[in-house]
Amino acid sequence: MSRPEYLAPPEIYYNDQEAKKYLTSTRMNEIQRSLTERALELLCLPADQKCLLLDLGCGSGLSGDVITENGHEWVGFDISQAMLDAACTRDVEGDLVLLDLGQGLALRTGTFDGAISVSAIQWLCNADKTCDEPRKRLAVFFSTLYACLIRGARAVLQFYPDSSDQIDLLLGAARKAGFSGGLVVDFPNSTRAKKYYLCLTAGPPSISSGLVEDKKTKHRKTKNTVSLRSKILAKKERQRRQGRQVRPDSKYTGRKRSGKLR
Repeated sequence: MSRPEYLAPPEIYYNDQEAKKYLTSTRMNEIQRSLTERALELLCLPADQKCLLLDLGCGSGLSGDVITENGHEWVGFDISQAMLDAACTRDVEGDLVLLDLGQGLALRTGTFDGAISVSAIQWLCNADKTCDEPRKRLAVFFSTLYACLIRGARAVLQFYPDSSDQIDLLLGAARKAGFSGGLVVDFPNSTRAKKYYLCLTAGPPSISSGLVEDKKTKHRKTKNTVSLRSKILAKKERQRRQGRQVRPDSKYTGRKRSGKLR
């Protein structure tokens, strides 16, 4: 089956028919709830404290319901009017805003305690119009997201990448905007259950953040602590035990020559 983002722009793909599925499908409800609960877990919000969160790509408000159940307030953004209309029929408790995330978040600086997103940011990697440039759209999205978060707050963005290049594109854009953090992959050995989350912190990582960023480490050659003289003496001793004739040891054995001509 083709990926949804390849079929049509999100504001067209998520029409009334698709919105109805989110209202009636038990399976979609379960998946959305599970992904949101995991995102909130990775968000590591303070215990017993009501927080103000962003729900980016909130859709019909299923993820917002989970935020409300956890005792937090939220503001949801989505590009599909049909999905927001579906959220209104469900009487969700969050504020809903019709917005293209690639145009940026016009929000007050340092307002939100965190942000989540479920299956939305991969749409920003596509050029649905001739004037769209994914790198610019991602730069605007991440820079405005960074600005509206309290310093040290987290953003957990679940997405479905189509390639490792797309992962690098998203991570690169987030880091250029000032975010630290990395990629968390649940069930990495499973084809069907594997889930990807960008776990980002607005600012440098704290020592107690608990986030582990995937990095490719280069293996550095460690300096050999065994001296050349010791190697030569050991080799000569082995040769002696073998009955071979070996030059006697001296203070010059293993000494580095200057290389000067006389």
